[in-house]
Amino acid sequence: MVNEAAFHPWDDPDATPLIRIEGVTKTFGDFTAIDDVSLSIYGQEFFALLGPSGCGKTTLMRMLAGFETPSAGRITIDGTDMAGVPPNKRAVNMMFQSYALFPHLSVWDNIAFGLKRDGLDRDLVGARVDEMLKLTQLGKLARRKPHQLSGGQRQRVALARAMAKGPKLLLLDEPLGALDKKLRQETQFELMDIQEKTGTTFVIVTHDQEEAMTVASRVAVMDQGRFMQVDTPDRIYEAPNSVYVADFIGDVNLVPARVRQLRDAVMLDWAEGKRFFAKPVGDLTVGQEVTLAIRPEKIAISREVPEEPNRVKGKILDIGYLGNLSTYHVELPEGPVIKCEVGNRSRLSRRDFSWDDEVWLSWSDTAGLVLSS
Repeated sequence: MVNEAAFHPWDDPDATPLIRIEGVTKTFGDFTAIDDVSLSIYGQEFFALLGPSGCGKTTLMRMLAGFETPSAGRITIDGTDMAGVPPNKRAVNMMFQSYALFPHLSVWDNIAFGLKRDGLDRDLVGARVDEMLKLTQLGKLARRKPHQLSGGQRQRVALARAMAKGPKLLLLDEPLGALDKKLRQETQFELMDIQEKTGTTFVIVTHDQEEAMTVASRVAVMDQGRFMQVDTPDRIYEAPNSVYVADFIGDVNLVPARVRQLRDAVMLDWAEGKRFFAKPVGDLTVGQEVTLAIRPEKIAISREVPEEPNRVKGKILDIGYLGNLSTYHVELPEGPVIKCEVGNRSRLSRRDFSWDDEVWLSWSDTAGLVLSS
């Protein structure tokens, strides 16, 4: 099992990646799906390719699997150049969104299918299938057909079949997309547990930011065939390198501003006579047009004037009750609507704030980030 506290080979200059993607471009006629990207993925990682539809993440996965060929650049897996290596000759397996189970075969036979095609001895096939059934907790369902299973059970059968041949790399294409939200959240942790137990390198393609942030050791946020940021989930959320990444990952308030003064905390002018202080990201210059990014949960709401220097007064425009959270949309006299979130720590018998109430919003100097792009 991977020790998450110590597992960060990407920070070790001596670590050897399992996968190297070097200057890879993929074009379809005049359309560039992947635009000169480079990336290293390490053994035992759970790596996520995250982005909106059409960003190139599935094309990149298909090149790893061998279903597409790079127009330029090189992909190596475990030190071997994949140029000309067909899918069935790679130490790679792929789990499709549709699961692609054989409807006429039992769970046991679905898992055994690839092993039998490889000509393995009957006893070895049986032992490996039993191991996969135990790993995915499907032992009692071994003789059922796919139509007799729930969506989550079919997902586990597809995973067991993909893992049965012991690939060095398992590719998962939107594997939880067909499940309802609650089951999807439960299955995310099952996937993580299976990945840790087997030590197999997983690469998952998803457009679901919550899914990527939950399961992955690192995430590559993609847009228009390029990597916008590759980092750990906490770094991508807390320290996005651009407005695009900040806006794509989670909820965020984005306020246009201008750099007034550069110190440990940057002083920003954002409206006539209004100033904020925030943490800079990258090099900035006085007078530069920038964006202040502040997460809703980092903003406090109160009736009294707060002590924080970052404070604004506004009127509650809308309220959302999400069970564990209450979300307030506060309209400022200067125009922007700022969103803040407050945890509901007790039963909601009455609201502290209501529609049209005048309130103060505040946050610390380190809560917001100044983004230049």
